[in-house]
Amino acid sequence: MPPALYRNAVILGLVSAIGPFAIDMYLPALPSIGRTLGAGPAAVQMTLTVFFIALATGQLIYGPIADRVGRKPPLYAGLLLFAASSIGCALAPDIDTLILFRFLEGIGACAGMVMPLAIARDLHTGTEAARLMSLVTLVFSVSPILAPLAGSAVIAWIGWRAVFWAVTLAALFGMIMIATLLPETNRSERGSGNAFAAALRGYRILLCDRHFLGTALVGAFGIASFFAFLANSSFVMIGHYGLTPSQYGLTFSLNAAAFIGVAQFNARIGRRFGLRRMVRGAVGVYATIMAILLIVTLAGSDSLVVLMALLMLGYGCLGLINPTIGVLALERHGPIAGTASALLGTIQFVVGSIVMAIVGYFANGDPLPMILGIVGCAGCTLVFARLSLGGADPVAASAH
Repeated sequence: MPPALYRNAVILGLVSAIGPFAIDMYLPALPSIGRTLGAGPAAVQMTLTVFFIALATGQLIYGPIADRVGRKPPLYAGLLLFAASSIGCALAPDIDTLILFRFLEGIGACAGMVMPLAIARDLHTGTEAARLMSLVTLVFSVSPILAPLAGSAVIAWIGWRAVFWAVTLAALFGMIMIATLLPETNRSERGSGNAFAAALRGYRILLCDRHFLGTALVGAFGIASFFAFLANSSFVMIGHYGLTPSQYGLTFSLNAAAFIGVAQFNARIGRRFGLRRMVRGAVGVYATIMAILLIVTLAGSDSLVVLMALLMLGYGCLGLINPTIGVLALERHGPIAGTASALLGTIQFVVGSIVMAIVGYFANGDPLPMILGIVGCAGCTLVFARLSLGGADPVAASAH
């Protein structure tokens, strides 16, 4: 495997992890943030919700800009805004100020969410693109696996504000890596016309592409099921099952590890069976596992072991689905890969934010509302996979 592939995977994985790191690392701090700032659970959870709203909307700005000026300038701008906003979060005197800076922090984090997939599409297609995205996912795993554990340690040692100083340093480190190690990959002819009109034209093309939209919704509802877990798991695991913050961090990391471990096989399986067939099969297994989880819960099971085992199996299936969905969605849209990556991310975070809000409205500290949200997302994933991923698999045979 070429050394450049590993280098690019490491850089893109770490850059894309900066935003999620700002989510995962401070999840164990949600209860202590409420106590320190005198805020209730709804207000504290709003600091998470606005971050997702920012990720959903801000990506639409970065994508067209990246198609016109290149991939690196928007990365610099986004990471600089992220770092400045993280400092604001660290110094926030009340919950309203924290919510404001979390929104701005999310806008900055958008750059790291859009560019990796666009850069992967610049360099590869088909199973080679899936191979790069699998490696990016492996590096990206530093966030969901280590961040909750690191966050718990930092919070216990220094306090929740230190989390934001840590992610500030991560953003600055990311800027250094981009400047010194990442080449510019957007070699297409840069547009010279009206930028706003070009952006609208790109989004119109994508919104009229039923394959793109259907494929994007497969990934959106897949990741939304994880968002439902992310937003409610600390209250369920700590409040209902009585885990400590450190134990909760471990349970969160196990689910992320299942996703990431299975993701490393997606290029190999996709090369043998085709990417579409692989995703269709994984979606079917994923939906079945989540349905079993709901059935055993309604039957009266309240076992943490059963819950974690089924969630790990289900999220392992997502490891074959979500890294591959971006490859399938962008396959036909190389000239506007930045715009397509942005819209793909926006759809995912809009759906995820809606799901989080719905599940949060019904949340009462028990596992059932969270499980219902997860199972509902799994069902939607199955429906859109059946509608969008039928027929032949031209992607599996194409590669640069």
